[in-house]
Amino acid sequence: MRKMLNTLYVTTQGAYLHKEGETVVVKIEHENRLRLPIHTLSSIVCFGQVSCSPYLLGHCAEKDVAVSFMSEYGKFLARLQGPVSGNVLLRREQYRRADCDASTARLARMFVLGKVANARRIIHRATRDHSDRVAATGMDQICQLLARYTERLLQEDQLDSIRGIEGRTARDYFDQFNHLIVAQKEDFVFKGRNRRPPLDRVNCLLSFVYSLLHHDARSALETVGLDPAVGYLHRDRPGRMGLALDLMEEFRPMLADRLVLSLINLGQVKKKGFTITESGAVRMDDETRKTLLVAYQKRKQEEIEHPFLQEKVPVGMLLLAQAQLLARHLRGDLDDYPPFLWR
Repeated sequence: MRKMLNTLYVTTQGAYLHKEGETVVVKIEHENRLRLPIHTLSSIVCFGQVSCSPYLLGHCAEKDVAVSFMSEYGKFLARLQGPVSGNVLLRREQYRRADCDASTARLARMFVLGKVANARRIIHRATRDHSDRVAATGMDQICQLLARYTERLLQEDQLDSIRGIEGRTARDYFDQFNHLIVAQKEDFVFKGRNRRPPLDRVNCLLSFVYSLLHHDARSALETVGLDPAVGYLHRDRPGRMGLALDLMEEFRPMLADRLVLSLINLGQVKKKGFTITESGAVRMDDETRKTLLVAYQKRKQEEIEHPFLQEKVPVGMLLLAQAQLLARHLRGDLDDYPPFLWR
C-alpha cells in the first residue's frame, strides 16, 4: 500500500496557483497564502474562478499529480493528468469483461452488494447512536428489507435484475434518510433525492460530497491502470465515467451520506450557509464549503481495518485498495471482486 497523499482543494475565488521550485504556491490578491511541496500531493481540485500557471500544470503532469477543475458548486469541468499508468493488457481484459454479459452481471452484483450492506450499516449505527430520537421500528423494517435485497442479489445473474434491485434499494434507503437527521430538522428536510440542481440543503450537501468521491474514485482507477469510463453496473455513455461510478457505489453510504448526516446532526453546517437561487437551486456559501472539505479530508485521515486485506488502512486509501483488488480480479489473481463491507 502506497503512502497516503493529500488533495489540495482551492475554493477561494480569484486564487492563482503557480510553481516555485518543487512547491505549489497559492496566491490570493497578490499575496502568497500557501506553499506546499509537490511530493506531498496526490491531486489538486480547483473550484470556480481559480487559475493555474502553465508551468505548474506541466510540473503536475510530470509528477503524476492530477489537476481537476470544478464549477464553484462542484460540477466537474475538466481534468489534466500525465501519461496513463498501467498495463495495456489489464485494460484489454477490462474491455473484454465489459463485453461479456455474464462477467458484467457478476461484477455489477458485487458493487451493489457492497452498497446495500453499507447502507444497512449506516441505518444500524444511526439507530444505535440516536436510539432516543430515531424511530427504531421503521429502521428495523428497512434493515430487514435491505437484508432481503442482499439475499436476492446473491441469486441474480442478469444485469437488468441487479440494476432493478439497486434502484429499489436506493429508493427505500432514501425514503428513510430524513429520519436519520436528528438535529436542525426544520432547516434540513429531506424529501427524496434530487440533483442538477439540488433543490434542498441536504441534497446540496450530498451532491457536493458525491462529486468529491467521484473525483477520488476516478483517480484511484487511473492509478492502477484501469479505464474509469468503462463500467459494469453503469454502462457506456459518452462523457460518463462508468467504472468510477461503479466503484463509488459501495462508498456512498459510509463516506458521503454519513459525513453529511454528521455535519447536520453536530451543527457544523447551518441554514444560513445556503442560498436559494431564482431557479430554485440551493447553493452553499464559501464557509460551508470549506467546513465540508475540511471534514471530508479529516475523515480520510482516519484508519479503518480492511475486512478483506485484514490490515489497517487510512479511509482515504480505501478507494485505491478496492481499485487494486478489482485489477487483481481482472488479471485472474482473485476469483471474485470483494466489495468493501464496512463494519
